[in-house]
Amino acid sequence: MILTRFFQADRRLALLALTGILALVLGFFSLNPDQSLAAVIHGGYWAMLVLTVLFAWSLAKVGRSAFPGWEAIRAAPRWPAVLVLVGGVVLLVHEAYGFKILMDEVMLLGTSMSMHFQKTALVPMRANDIQGAFQLVAGQLDKRPLFQPFLVSTLHDLTGYRPGNIFILNTGLTFVLLSLAYRLGARIAGRVAGAAAVVLLTGLPLLGQNASGGGFEVLNLVMVLGTILLGLRWVERRDGDSLDAFCLSGVLLAQTRYESVLFLLPVALLILWVWWQEQKPILTWVFVFAPLFLLPYALHNKVFSVRQSSWELASQPGYEKPFALSYVPDNVVHGLNFFFNTTGEQSNSLVLSVLGFLALPFFLLWMVKTLRATRTAGPVNVTVAFFGLGFLAHTLLMMVYFWGRFDDPVIRRLSLPLNLWLVLAIIVAMTELARARPGPWRLLLLAGLAGLFAYSLPTMARHDYSMVYYPARETQWRQDFIKAHPERDYLFIDNSSITWITLLVSATPVRQVLEHKDNMLFNFRNHTFTAMYVFQNFTVDDATGQKTINASDDLGPDYQLETIEERRFAFPNLARISRVVSIREGPMTPPRPAAPPIDKLSADQLEQIRKDYFEKFIQHLP
Repeated sequence: MILTRFFQADRRLALLALTGILALVLGFFSLNPDQSLAAVIHGGYWAMLVLTVLFAWSLAKVGRSAFPGWEAIRAAPRWPAVLVLVGGVVLLVHEAYGFKILMDEVMLLGTSMSMHFQKTALVPMRANDIQGAFQLVAGQLDKRPLFQPFLVSTLHDLTGYRPGNIFILNTGLTFVLLSLAYRLGARIAGRVAGAAAVVLLTGLPLLGQNASGGGFEVLNLVMVLGTILLGLRWVERRDGDSLDAFCLSGVLLAQTRYESVLFLLPVALLILWVWWQEQKPILTWVFVFAPLFLLPYALHNKVFSVRQSSWELASQPGYEKPFALSYVPDNVVHGLNFFFNTTGEQSNSLVLSVLGFLALPFFLLWMVKTLRATRTAGPVNVTVAFFGLGFLAHTLLMMVYFWGRFDDPVIRRLSLPLNLWLVLAIIVAMTELARARPGPWRLLLLAGLAGLFAYSLPTMARHDYSMVYYPARETQWRQDFIKAHPERDYLFIDNSSITWITLLVSATPVRQVLEHKDNMLFNFRNHTFTAMYVFQNFTVDDATGQKTINASDDLGPDYQLETIEERRFAFPNLARISRVVSIREGPMTPPRPAAPPIDKLSADQLEQIRKDYFEKFIQHLP
């Protein structure tokens, strides 16, 4: 009977089925990988533009009906806004703005650069200053989703290209994130619960590290919380405007981070659950075409089949597949080391970890109970419980991921959704514990503030967790070089050429130099650039002091270099900036192919060598 009503309710349901089939055919069958990537390169910007405009339009419609009026706003308490403002400032002032994770953040900025200049979704790999005009010469499609680069490119469009726009975006999003956290906490259990959510997030150094960086992690959390709140509105209102905003928020969330597509599971389940409750499908034209809105994600995802290196298995020797159940025990151990490390070497929050993992089993039981009694559970509980499935799926995926070690400096940021889940678990558990008794909420706020001042702020002040990630400091050194040479009329040869390009310096990778020596000779003879510099990495033998150049940075014997500056950021690495003094005429003499032995070591072996060296270093301090 219900199924009959579904199909009789609206012909748009049949059109929804057709768009779903069309999306499957186009996304997975009709286009080969090369055609798919070409479609993303040339159409990705425009797809993001359409989706973002539609989302803004849907939010405007929802906002008009939800606006409480100026009298209600004037009568509302001011302390939540002050709390959000103070929390955001605390997260931002303890961290210097800069690229925190490479190459993710630089790649995102590079994509935004191409979106701004050329309206293409490419990361520029070669660029030159041609008589005062900075031109992007060559690039490739990055594996990272396009929503965050699109937003940064929009800032470029409005204010002119500035690398700092990526930090401006994350600064604004930090305050939005805390505001949404307060709003969701308040919807669950009142204003004190909202305040507790803000305090718990403010005490997470990892959030501050990403808030002052150039990544898409803060945007991802904003979209998760925003989608939950819009899902709650959908469950309460069950109208077309709410459906449009909820659906588009889920689509954009899926195109913020790769694994965030998992949150489409609770989005779809909530929509179907409301339909079942209403015994008819509620459809809008936006929702009818929603399957086609996911085409950019499906087409973009083929980059992993075209370039196997996108999985980055080579960065962790010994792994042959990206996902496996055998990775779970090791990942769990590393995860516990992240959450409960007390040395300050991890950007964790002890209060959040302890209370969160105490509350998480209770939340899982509460979630099962709520999902089994959705008719009587209430809109807030139903929405949070359904999204608990999304958080659970995300956590399980991270545990079967080959590089899912949360205590790794590169991977810590992937724990942010789990940290957010812990905040929600604490709020839900406290709600059940503190029924009609305000005492537990006061204790939670005191615990959060005590953890912030006793652990989180000292951890942020020492920056141990950021200093161990030397590639970020190498990038800062590149930026310092530009500040010391603001004329930017030189060329840099660097495998991380994208870093220089995003800072409007002519750059090219080492491979291009080796394959096109004649081009380098032409530019060197004609003084196209005032200077040619090279950025290279070496490994150092701690017993002999011998420096061995990394094979990927070796220009071979045809290039005579003069060392400008050297810095050692972490054993066994030494970074060097050199100037090209001369280039030998004649055919290219290839560099020696032998790679340094340390390249063959696993991550655990390399970490053990670093620990051994550090102990030796401490013993030999002058």
